[in-house]
Formats: sequence, structure tokens, C-alpha cells
Amino acid sequence: MKLSTFLACILFSASLAAGTNAPKATITAVDPALAARFARLALDCVHRQYPNKIAHVLNDDADAQTPSQLYPVFYGCFDWHSAVHGHWLLVRLLRTTPAAKMPADLSEEITQALNRSFTPAGIAREVAYFQGENRSSFERPYGIAWFLQLTAELREWDDPRAQAWLQTLLPLEEVIVAQVVSWLPKLAYAIRLGTHNQSMFAFGLMLDWARVADNRAMAALLTERSNAFHREDRNCPLSYEPSGEDFLSPCLMEADLMRRILPRDEFAAWLGGFLPDLPRDGRADWLAVGIVNDPSDGKLVHLDGVNLSRAWNLRNIAAALPDSDPRIPSLLAAADIHATTGIAAVSAEHYEGSHWLASFATYLVTER
Repeated sequence: MKLSTFLACILFSASLAAGTNAPKATITAVDPALAARFARLALDCVHRQYPNKIAHVLNDDADAQTPSQLYPVFYGCFDWHSAVHGHWLLVRLLRTTPAAKMPADLSEEITQALNRSFTPAGIAREVAYFQGENRSSFERPYGIAWFLQLTAELREWDDPRAQAWLQTLLPLEEVIVAQVVSWLPKLAYAIRLGTHNQSMFAFGLMLDWARVADNRAMAALLTERSNAFHREDRNCPLSYEPSGEDFLSPCLMEADLMRRILPRDEFAAWLGGFLPDLPRDGRADWLAVGIVNDPSDGKLVHLDGVNLSRAWNLRNIAAALPDSDPRIPSLLAAADIHATTGIAAVSAEHYEGSHWLASFATYLVTER
């Protein structure tokens, strides 16, 4: 199919996104002590350059530079994508924690950290990096999806600081959106991993951004691709999860994507074919939490993340079902166990987890 025909088809389908289980702007105040704990973890890393894991294509000797030279805004927190969602965490907590309950010094520290990061000169360098040779797939799809979540958060927040930060970030947003729109029609298959390259998680965040930004063409494109990849999926092997390094559930994240797209009754029917064994008796033990045997191992600690992301998946799936659906109690019961286990694992003890887990916990507890 020619690209022009493909785009015409998805523009025709834009109306399908209306009336679905689309997210609403949610302001859920988090416990101030928890917010402070999570914020401190992000403040500790957003400007910490080392240790650092870069995914960097060198085109010549001149490309052998430090992370802060390569991308001077999102160089901290061990890797680019964690730096992005670390900044999102700070914005989200600043927005959702009542001013009267957040210590003034912490609020000011967060504001100063974001002002330090979000500069026109820094974003210009980030744009140049993204537009560099052999970098069209940089941080695709995970990191760029988190970047769009960051700008979606800023778009929704009626605060002068947020609007100033958004204006600074818009040049990079424009480049990233153009890359996504170019990539999506070429993607022949869903990416069903439990780690960064998974397409379902990224599609969900990108679709949330498209609706917040009122980018109907991109919303329609994501809706079309999601339906093409997943509308006919059946019997997802949830019993095979998690894999040993997962932080995203392929099955549950797919359901969390499809609840954004399908009307409530259609989603309930689709879920019956996709996860036919969901219990209807309210029990919580049908989905065991992920086990982390060594939280100092950067890959093994991913399972703390899968507990947090599963918790929000399960809650979102339950919220998207009709109120009388008998699967809701078991979904929520399992979500509570995963949330309790995941939040308890968020600590400053090991940088392998502290540089990113608080972002997942914040996404969960603020009901993003």
C-alpha cells in the first residue's frame, strides 16, 4: 500500500478513536512523604552523568564524546530514556502534590533542576543528535514514548513554569513526532517483548500524547496499527510471563493498549478471547509477583518494574470494563499485591534500580 493511501485510510478511521476508553487528565494527589522519596531519587540522578550506558552510533572519531556532550539535557540517570522519565517524574510530582503539602525547599529544588535541564541551547543539541546520521532509531520506541509522555504532562498543566518548559521542548517533540509518523507505517509486526523495544507500551504512551496534543492524524495512525496488530489476538500465554529480565508484561500491556482504543463493551468481549482464564471469583493469587534475587543486578532488578507496571495494567483493565464485570475483583486484588510489592522495592540502596523504578512507581500511584 502506498504511504499516501495508507495515511488516507487512517485519517478516515480517526473517528473510531472517539468514545473509547481514552484517558482523562487525572490529578491524583500522592502521599507527600512518598512523593518526596520518589522525587529525591530523581533529583539524585537527572544530573548524574556516571555510571552511564549509552546506545550510540559513532559515525567518526568526533562522535566519541561524553553523554553530556552528546545530549546535554537527558544525559543523567544511567541512560537517555531514564533521564527522560526522571524529568517526567519531577514534573508529575510537582503537579500532583498539593503545594501546601510539599516542602517549599523541595518544590524549589525540583523547579531549579528542571530549569537547569530545559534550556534552548540544550534542546538544540538534542535535536541535532536525533537528526544525525544513522540515528533514526535512537531510543525508539521506549525513550521517545516517555519523551511524549513528558510533553503531554506539560501540555495538561496550566502553570506558567510548565508552559515555558513545554515551549523549550517543542523543537525536539517536533522531530520525534515526525520520526514516529515515518516509522509506524513501515512496522510490519508488533514487538512483543517484555523490555524496552516492546511496541504495546510505547503505543499506549504515544496515543495518550496524540490525544492530549489533539494530533488526530497520529492518533488515527496508532489506532489503525494497534487494531491491525492486536484486534484478532487470542489466548495470550500469560502463564509464560514474566521472562527473566522483563519490566513490561507483553500480555497485560497489550490489554492496557487496547482498552484505550475499544469501546467498553467491545473491550470486555475482546478481553474474554485474549485472556480467557481471568478468574471471576475475586481471588488474588492467580498472578504471582515477579521475584528479584539480586537487586544490585541491573537486568534482574527489572522484575521490580514488572510488578509496578503490571499493577497499573491491572487497574486500567479493570477500570475499562463494565461496572458489573465479574473479572474486576480479581484484577484489582492482583493489582494491589503487585503494587505493594513493587513500591516496597523502590529504594536508594542500589543505583541499578534507583535510577528508574521511582518513575514507574510515580506513574502507578498518581494514576497517570
